[in-house]
Order: sequence, then C-alpha cells, then structure tokens
Amino acid sequence: MNPLNSEGSPGPGSARPAAPAGAGGLDGRTLPGAGGLDGRPWLETLSLMAAGMGPQRPFQASLSGLLRMLSARHGFLRAHLVLFEPETGLLRLSLADTPPRRQHADYSPGEGVTGQVFTTGTAVIVERMRDHPLFLSRLFERTDEELDSLSFLCVPVLAPAPGGSALAAREVIGTLNADTPFISREDLELRRAFLQAAAALIANEAAYLQEDMARQRRLPTDMPSEYRGDEPAEDTAPFVAQSKVMRHILEQAAHAAQGRAPVLLRGEAGVGKQSLATRIHAASPRRDMPLVVCHCGAVPPERMEAELRGYRKGAFPGALQTRKGLFEQAHLGTLFLDAVEELRPGAQAALLRLLQKHEVSRLGGTEAAAADVRVIAASGAALEDMARRGAFSADLFARLNVCALHIPPLRERREDIIPLAEHELRRHAERGGQAVRRISRPALELLSRYYWPGNVPELKSCLSHAARHCHDQVIRSGDLPPSLQTAESSATGADLSLGEAVIHFEKEMLVDALIKAGGNMLKAARALKSSYRIVNYKVKKYGIDPHQFSFRNRAQAGGAAETGAQPGHARRA
Repeated sequence: MNPLNSEGSPGPGSARPAAPAGAGGLDGRTLPGAGGLDGRPWLETLSLMAAGMGPQRPFQASLSGLLRMLSARHGFLRAHLVLFEPETGLLRLSLADTPPRRQHADYSPGEGVTGQVFTTGTAVIVERMRDHPLFLSRLFERTDEELDSLSFLCVPVLAPAPGGSALAAREVIGTLNADTPFISREDLELRRAFLQAAAALIANEAAYLQEDMARQRRLPTDMPSEYRGDEPAEDTAPFVAQSKVMRHILEQAAHAAQGRAPVLLRGEAGVGKQSLATRIHAASPRRDMPLVVCHCGAVPPERMEAELRGYRKGAFPGALQTRKGLFEQAHLGTLFLDAVEELRPGAQAALLRLLQKHEVSRLGGTEAAAADVRVIAASGAALEDMARRGAFSADLFARLNVCALHIPPLRERREDIIPLAEHELRRHAERGGQAVRRISRPALELLSRYYWPGNVPELKSCLSHAARHCHDQVIRSGDLPPSLQTAESSATGADLSLGEAVIHFEKEMLVDALIKAGGNMLKAARALKSSYRIVNYKVKKYGIDPHQFSFRNRAQAGGAAETGAQPGHARRA
C-alpha cells in the first residue's frame, strides 16, 4: 500500500478554499459560477463512471478505471485517491494512475493540502504549484515546467450515507486529488465541481477499499497469499477431479449452489475447501454479487466479532471510524468463513443471528440492518465433538450442517494425483517457470505412493521444486524432494538383474507413451512403433491403467466433466 503525498498546504493567494463538499455542481449545460462553461462533456464522463460502478464489479478495478478516465478524457495528471487509516491515524495513498516516486511517507490529518481537506471537509484549489513553500511534491516526479504551469485540486471523499439517508451527517474517509493545467480560475472551478461529483460517485467503492486495506493490515505477515490478497488466488483455475468421489462431490456442490441454505465444507487443510466454495458461488444465482472471504484463524479472536458485525465510531477503544462488517459487505452475495471452529462465543452468536433472522447490528449501535447473505463455512475440526463439549454452539452447528460436503484427503483419491501434477506443471510454465515435457515412470510411482499429509499445497510445492531441478524437461525420481524418495519405491537401493532392468525400462516407455497419447493405446502403439495388440498385452501384464492418463486430452479440449473453469466474480475481500 502506497502512502499519501500531502501535496503541501495552501499559501496566501495560491490556494483558495472552494465550495464545501456537495455545494455547487454540474447542471445539464453550464456550471454555476464558472463563466458559463459547458458542462455536458463532464456529465458524459460521470455517466460512464456510474456505469462502471456497482456491487457486481470488483471495487478496486472500478476505482482504477475511474482514475484512468480522468486522465484520458479531461487531461488530469497524477490522479490519486488518499484514504484514512483509523488504526494508525494516518493518511495514505491507496490508488494512483501514475507510479509514485516514494512508497513510504505518512502524513497526519491537517498536514498539507490533503490533510486540510480531510480535516475540514472543504475542497481546495491550488492555482500554482511553483513558489508555494509548503507544497512538498514528495510522491510524484514533477518537472520545473510542470511546477510553473500546473494546478492542484483536492476534494473530500465522504463515507456512504448511513441507511441511504442523503441528509445524514457523513464522515470524511479520504480525498480525491489530481494535477491539472492552469487555464483560468473558471476552468479550475469547473474541474473542482467535476471532481466533487466523481468523489460522490465512488463513495461506496472507496469505503470498501478502506475496509479491505484495514483487513490486510490485520492479517499476520506469514499468512498464505490467497488470504492476504497479495497475489490472485487460484479461484479461476480448473477444479481437477478425476476420481469418482470428487466427481460425486462436484455434483453435490452444483446442486447445493442453486439453493440458499448454508453449506459446510469438511476436510483436512489443503484439500481444496476454498476452491470448492468459489465454485459453488460462481455457479449460484449470486455469482454477480460479492464473494467475501475470511480466514477466521488469521484474525485475532478478540477482534473477530467486530470484523463480522462491524462497529460504530467510539464503540470500543480504537474504533475511530464507523466500519461495515463482513456480514454487510457480503449483502446479496456469499460469505466464506474458513476455519469456522476458531470463532469465539460472541462471534458464533452473531453468525447464528445472521442465519436465523438475516439481520446484523453493528457493535455500539442499536439498529439492526437486513443482511441477505449465503454462508459457506469450512472446518477441518470435529465440530460434532466440539458441540458436545460446549466448545462450539450446538445451534450454530445444526444450522451450518444442513448441507455438508466432506472433501477427502489426497491420499484417499490417488486417481487425482497425476491430473493435479500435470495441471500444476502447466501452470508453472505459464507463470514463467521451466516447461516440463513429461514425468518419468519412477517419479510417477513416487508421487502416487506418497502419503501427502499436506495434500494439494504439498503436491504443488513438490512439483515446483522438481521443475526447478530437472534436466531435459523431464522430471525424474531424483528431482523430487528427499521426503518422497525411498530405496523401496525408487529402486535405487537394490541391484537390478538384467531382466528386472528391462522390465523397469519397458514400463517407463509404456507410461511415457500413454501420457503423451492421453491414455489412447492405439496412439501409444504408433509412437512406440509397435502394434496395438502388443501394447495392450504389456499394459495388462504390468497392471497399468491407461484411463489415468486420459485427463490430458480432456484438459486440453476444455476439461468437460473433470475440470470446471470458474467464471469471474466480484470480490469484496
């Protein structure tokens, strides 16, 4: 997250307070007080901006598109959004259409032009940057010519009105800033009014971004990237399911996606609970609404109830600003709660109330707000035992357990190991890693026999290690991590006879040909310059199942039944 550049404070005669936020604006043709300048091009831009906003669109992408539109359509330079951090009491840059010069520079409310606008809620116009002693120009590079010719505009961004009441008092949560060429005072007034209208349009998206920034800061630094949001989670990747048990689970998930009842995903860590939750959301009628993800174990237990319910300003020490909770953020969408067994009694009671009454009240408040949320919970713990011991709410468990899906560990669905391995190697190559042509027969045997206590993440880590260390684009048993290699499974600790070595080599050639042919024995026979009858005989003799290699053909053809690419979805967390 990039910090705010407080662009200095106004000097005498250079920076003048503009109309308060919400005062003045664009009508159908002209701007009041702007010399009759035509406002229609600006209205067209506002219309385009409004079309790009909405709960069905990713909020960060919407905001980034707005900043780009300011530059492309009206010549604004270095448009950037600054948001307040209630936890630190500082103002920081959150989005910009130009790469900043400095990454870490904190400013306090009241400091500089941006701090003044945040404190007073009144827009400010700096007519000339040059010779302004407190105009620091820390964040962006500006040439001497630009300092002579450019102006600086800063308008407040207000929090969304509570309950939709336009007359309710609204807090300032940040500022929308931009450089602009100086033409005339009238032109600057027009641009100021336009920015104020744009700031009003982005109120909801800016509030969501502020909440997301706060959530990321509260997560531990050693959390996996799919929870932190540092890298895109693999939600759009195919869900590999070659085994019968996983195909059955996907059928159940597809059926559950059409309903509204809570879903409980059971299974060990790393079996793919979040991927399945994403698949359920993407196949549901709520697919165009937010999918909010929360890893309950990553949030300090004492803060979890506040994270879920939200809170009003002053509800507890440190509550410097009213904040929506995850329940409200997921309104009309889906809330995925991983490690739900980590919830304390207060958070469990809040979740139970949501499921029973479909409403939520913020900490420190008395009014209840409607919250239409589909809850998908995940747990690797024995919730039944926890409920019997009183460690988990029995009522909540009964509500969540209406539709329960158990995802077996990888060692119990070994048919998925090779398809998963091939899929991960393709992704490794797409991310810029070394391409791998094939996996040798001994390496495949090691992968298939291993216990995989870490499930899919351990398999991915293992293959990434092997892809980095292999030669000739072939993964051999020696390229795999030591934990997978034993004398018994790799045959490295035994002296093979000539006959045993021939059998070993023959099996490896057969498997390699079948992998390349996608399990088609006729194609494999042609590649080996042999007959179908001989290949069929050898396959049966060595107990090789050609169907386990058929995943490659299906994956390359679009993945029909065994893979399911997830459609894109709006995300609020």
